[in-house]
Amino acid sequence: MHSELPEGSEPKLERSLGLLQATSLNIANMVGIGPFITIPAFIAAMAGPQALIGWVAAAILVLCDGLVWSELGAAMPGSGGSYHFLRQIYGRTSFGRLIPFLFIWQFLVSGALEMASGYIGALDYFEYAWPGLKVYFAGIPGGTKWVAVASVIVVTALVCRRIRHIGWLSVIMCAGTLITVLTVIVAGLLNFNASLLTFPPDAFQIDSKFVTGLGAAMLIAIYDYLGYYNICHLGDEVVRPEKTIPRAVMGSVVVVALIYLTMNISIIGVVPWQKAMESKNIAADFMELLYGRTWAVIFTALIIWTAMACMLAITVGYSRIPYAAAKGGDFFAVFGVLHPTGRYPIVALLTLGILTSVFCFLSLSEIISAAVCVRIVVQFLGQIAGLYYVRRHRPDIQLPFRMWLYPIPSGIAAVGWIFVLATSGLKILLLSLAVLVSGVIVFVLRSSFGKRGQ
Repeated sequence: MHSELPEGSEPKLERSLGLLQATSLNIANMVGIGPFITIPAFIAAMAGPQALIGWVAAAILVLCDGLVWSELGAAMPGSGGSYHFLRQIYGRTSFGRLIPFLFIWQFLVSGALEMASGYIGALDYFEYAWPGLKVYFAGIPGGTKWVAVASVIVVTALVCRRIRHIGWLSVIMCAGTLITVLTVIVAGLLNFNASLLTFPPDAFQIDSKFVTGLGAAMLIAIYDYLGYYNICHLGDEVVRPEKTIPRAVMGSVVVVALIYLTMNISIIGVVPWQKAMESKNIAADFMELLYGRTWAVIFTALIIWTAMACMLAITVGYSRIPYAAAKGGDFFAVFGVLHPTGRYPIVALLTLGILTSVFCFLSLSEIISAAVCVRIVVQFLGQIAGLYYVRRHRPDIQLPFRMWLYPIPSGIAAVGWIFVLATSGLKILLLSLAVLVSGVIVFVLRSSFGKRGQ
């Protein structure tokens, strides 16, 4: 039973996440179910295994961007990640309140979209293991999507506890994640058929189709890499953040990049890429082709475990963002409420759970594209510009970790993000713009009502 806090005191977050827990939270977030649901769409983006170029390009992009996160996270550790950075950097400027608010506003959309994609992807594998599930939900509006909603409720309930318990739970669940991906890699390499790695005619012809396809492949790959910065959202709960955060960010990117590239090659070395890009359950089809349906169903349970590990890590990290913004006075105050004994941001957790549940009823492809693109302008490009501003105009901010070869990595990251956004398609661009504009409108209204109430 948790001890009661002294009367009149405010509950505070605990510093109990070391390098092992920090890296585990990142890896669990990054790997999750992402590659198991996106490999077909990824191959289809460039209509062949040449799409692996997208994996490499995306890895370079997130490595460069990871250096931005590492420098900012080491210099300004705190709850909220990008919100915290943007507020500290731009707080003295004329739009110092607008930028952090816009980040939180777009985050509630993009973060919940990202989480919903994981639950929807897990649902596809659940339907594979239980073919009669669709029949059971026939006639019910929303169908089997209600299973995804139930999963949201379970994970939200799991993370409603103290961070020290979550840190070690993440280590256990990350172990299950690594077992899952290593099983695919080992099975694929043992049964690898190099003759399947054939390329379609004109696969490497550089034209508008190639460029658009590369952008689409990179967007999907970046979605799978998302989470390399997860520990930055928990800066107030990290031990020795000036060292732990950079090591966790860069270490997890390198580990996961190697895992992803090897796993992709292993799968398309067993399942012909023409068949793989039509699959809805590529990992299950992979295992069934090698060992039969029974083993494929057993392996599906591991994939679902992996998905839940990812959702747990994301939910913990993302819940701290609106909490930190509310505590800083940059978002609605109710999001700053902590559970009195468990010391977790209860309102933020419940809000993310509700939004994620709603987004579970959307299509997976649009969710993935929107989850990446909605956050590019304010979050990723905003941080890159912010780091430049800090180095030029904020000598008061100490930088215990400095980006290697600055400014080359941050420049590469900026070009990469702009390229991905520009090739994402008109619909996604309009959605990103709508989120941004609506955020500005809500900020103006909130500011106006706040002044009238004074």
